[in-house]
Amino acid sequence: MKRYVRTIWTLVSARIAVLRAEPERGEITTTVIVTALMAIAAIAIIAIIVAKLTEKANSINLGIG
Repeated sequence: MKRYVRTIWTLVSARIAVLRAEPERGEITTTVIVTALMAIAAIAIIAIIVAKLTEKANSINLGIG
């Protein structure tokens, strides 16, 4: 049992050392923020286009009534 705990401890320690050595640890945060801002901008643009199309469609005189 002691050997298994020592092996797991060694593996975890080695993995932590590798993760600390990687220079790109914070890059995912920037990517997520930029992607979220682009999604918000796309939704806003679509909402503006739909509002303008709906306004234009409602202003068409069909001669009914």
